[in-house]
Amino acid sequence: MILIAIGANLPREGGSTPIETCRWAVGRIAAIPGLRVVAVSAWYESAPVPPSGQPPYVNGVVGVAGEIDPAALLAALQAIEAEAGRRRTVANAARPLDLDIVAMGSCVRDAPDPILPHPRAEERAFVLLPLRDVAPDWRNPRTGHRVGAAIASLPAQEIRRLDDA
Repeated sequence: MILIAIGANLPREGGSTPIETCRWAVGRIAAIPGLRVVAVSAWYESAPVPPSGQPPYVNGVVGVAGEIDPAALLAALQAIEAEAGRRRTVANAARPLDLDIVAMGSCVRDAPDPILPHPRAEERAFVLLPLRDVAPDWRNPRTGHRVGAAIASLPAQEIRRLDDA
């Protein structure tokens, strides 16, 4: 399964809220030729990592089935981000949409981009908690760590599930 993290903490062009943008992004991912969304996590609200004065993020993970080259998927996701109004300025800047490939099955790759699995996925509750929703038995193909063990080893991070989202 292909796992894609979704996040947003600014309104999208046109005024959509971060949660609306995240839901919109699921539909845009589903429209990528050759792919189909098979699972969508609950939505979570998390503090920015690293800490900053930014508004909180809405985060989730989608599980996708299908065949696509990693570079082609990265390009498609970056096009969706641009469509949402993302402008790449400085690292970790607030954004209307952030899409990251967390993993593509058992693929391990160091170059070219995207690096797989995502090199910081195991450090981030905002990736691991929603990932567990869609792939509770996921094991990082690089480290061998199971998602539950990775969550248990996380330092404290501000995150809460949005039950009514």
